[in-house]
Amino acid sequence: MTDRVLVLNCGSSSVKYRLYDGETVRDKGTVERVGEPGGGPADHATAVREILDRLDLGGLVAVGHRVVHGGRKFSQPVLIDDGVFAAIEELVPLAPLHNPANLAGIEVAREALPDMPQIAVFDTAFHHTLPEAAATYAIDRDTAERYGVRRYGFHGTSHAYVSRRTAELLERPYEELNTITLHLGNGASACAVSGGRSVATSMGMSPLEGLVMGTRSGDLDPTVVFHLRREGGLGVDEIDDLLNHRSGLLGLTGVNDMREVLERRAAGDRAAALAFDVYCRRITGYVGAYYALLGRVDAITFTAGVGEHAAPVRAAALAGLDRLGITVDPDRNSGDGDRIISPDGAEVSVCVIDTDEEREIARETRAVVAARG
Repeated sequence: MTDRVLVLNCGSSSVKYRLYDGETVRDKGTVERVGEPGGGPADHATAVREILDRLDLGGLVAVGHRVVHGGRKFSQPVLIDDGVFAAIEELVPLAPLHNPANLAGIEVAREALPDMPQIAVFDTAFHHTLPEAAATYAIDRDTAERYGVRRYGFHGTSHAYVSRRTAELLERPYEELNTITLHLGNGASACAVSGGRSVATSMGMSPLEGLVMGTRSGDLDPTVVFHLRREGGLGVDEIDDLLNHRSGLLGLTGVNDMREVLERRAAGDRAAALAFDVYCRRITGYVGAYYALLGRVDAITFTAGVGEHAAPVRAAALAGLDRLGITVDPDRNSGDGDRIISPDGAEVSVCVIDTDEEREIARETRAVVAARG
């Protein structure tokens, strides 16, 4: 094949890989518990070496790498050279949990395949179209500029893929569609997409802001941080750990899996019921806010683990929005796969789309290779 692309997605404790021949997945897998005691490979470099050693890479034309944070520098996928690698390293302070893992995968792949084009596809790139009023925090301008304080947004490859796939499902021109995409997984974010451009998104300078997540708090009064430091004596690293790893569904219920939260809620667990309400109420608020910003909404699309599989969440998150033309058909809501779950003739189409970030990375990687000739 002449269109074979390998995608490497190095997360904080895992490496997901997909080998594509055109649109066909030839090989795939996920290496879990990377770097964890008693878990998988010792580090991301070891995991990527093991993956490359076992794959048939004959006919490969490029390797696409997911990179979480591109800062303000990277608004498009780019061919990785020493300068790009160094620039991604400089952005580590903005994504200390993710960019180092991404860099480890890139380094190993460049060493193993020195003549192969390596392409970086950035989670933040899709959100470079945010208006300045959406990206700017109301703090001292000089301080913000000095330390890179602004809204960057994340899950960009997912929001790009899902919004485009929504247009295909509805058989509507992508450039004419206004969509609210809801990526609800262990990490969660909302995005307002107008004509294929991100115009608002819930995650901010980091993936902590916005919706309630598996272990992250989402939106929080900054005074909580000061209060915990002054009154509780918690250090910065302790507060960071609390808000990123011990909050969200986990903090409210002791579990971070929405499936277990739903089971406990059905059994009458009050903590689970409250967590469900907090989770869905936050989504409802963002849908309403983005509806106002867009002025017209053609579709609302749920995706990722919770968005694709938790029918009660979809129903509750959009409950009471009938006056905005937003309704969910209970029978359609209980199905599977890419589909429309709103009633026929609804003013706003409500959809469920299975996200495929790796396929989007492969698509963008091919585009860079093609542009090079």
